[in-house]
Amino acid sequence: MAAYGLYSHIQSNRRRSVALLIGLFVLVYVLVYAGALIAEALSVNADLNALMQRAWSDLLSAAPWATVGTALWVVIAYYFHQSLIDAVTGGHEVTRAEEPRLYNLLENLCISRGITMPKLKVMDSDALNAFAAGMNEKQYSITITSSLLNRLNDAEVESVLGHELTHIRNGDVRMMVIAVIIAGVVSFVAELAFRLWFYNGLGFRGSRSDDRRGGSAGVAILIGIGLLVLAYILSFIIRLALSRSRELLADAGSVELTKNPDAMISALRKIEGRGELPGATSAVMEMCIDNPREGFGELFDTHPTVESRIAALVKFAGGHDHGPIALPPPGEASTETSDEPAVPGPWSSSPASGPWGSSAETGGTEGSPEEADSSTGRAASGPSSGPWGPHRGG
Repeated sequence: MAAYGLYSHIQSNRRRSVALLIGLFVLVYVLVYAGALIAEALSVNADLNALMQRAWSDLLSAAPWATVGTALWVVIAYYFHQSLIDAVTGGHEVTRAEEPRLYNLLENLCISRGITMPKLKVMDSDALNAFAAGMNEKQYSITITSSLLNRLNDAEVESVLGHELTHIRNGDVRMMVIAVIIAGVVSFVAELAFRLWFYNGLGFRGSRSDDRRGGSAGVAILIGIGLLVLAYILSFIIRLALSRSRELLADAGSVELTKNPDAMISALRKIEGRGELPGATSAVMEMCIDNPREGFGELFDTHPTVESRIAALVKFAGGHDHGPIALPPPGEASTETSDEPAVPGPWSSSPASGPWGSSAETGGTEGSPEEADSSTGRAASGPSSGPWGPHRGG
């Protein structure tokens, strides 16, 4: 069924996500069957059809235990995943008193849409990145790096918050956490099987290399190994499918919340290539606004390229792209740079400006057109004027 418009795309994406998650559960049973087939081949001397039938019977017997084990894994992760993420990233919750600027920006976004405000966390890092986590309203949180907070202006930080808040609104965060949990089960079992096979039964050699290791048993073992590899690869591909398509929708949702596509574009330009979190696992990086860790070409990247995301914002949201933004090393300069494109809106990038224009301290020369009008106190012109454009003197 074709999807038209942002909300229908969100609904279509959710349906695909549910189907993909069902696929992840199916992979768990594929792993069980593969393990049973290898075990039967190593212990029973029979032809291939008999071995596969015995493995199928083993699967039916083990399926309830596999279901309970997977469900238990999900329950444990449901309650403790946030603690594990915080332990890996070092994120800590902040209050309004500690981070009034960040707290107020998020609170205003939530109030504008009647959304329950998630917890707000900051992690000390030179990287520019952010991610959302949680399984329900009591657990939802948004974590932002300290460097992103220091090097982006208010409009850009608000766009990043809007992006992560959209992930929460669309149910992406919950889906991603579940996908990572189940894919973790698949990866763990597959890797365990490979390690056991490598250390204990690599090849068809050893003291037990009798006729059962060849012929039908050998074929059965190869089929089982092939299924393990297939399940491992599919679990990875499913995780990519769950994350890549959601980033474009989250960008669009941020623009819907902030009404400022240029700020989202500027934020992406500053973040691109600077989001690597050294201590974070690949699962955490997949939840971030940008994942600089690349696979074998774009096919295996967990996020669309920044260029493609910006192109979508320019085409569909009417944004303006001024190209890559060069930032000085952390601590060497303030957030704003002289060659950085200005972001229009009430949160002008000029530190001395406000929503109604620039102050007289921004510095036009005495008697120049930029000097503040003595009767109104507003600047007559200049790039730091308010959200409705420069004030034109009569």
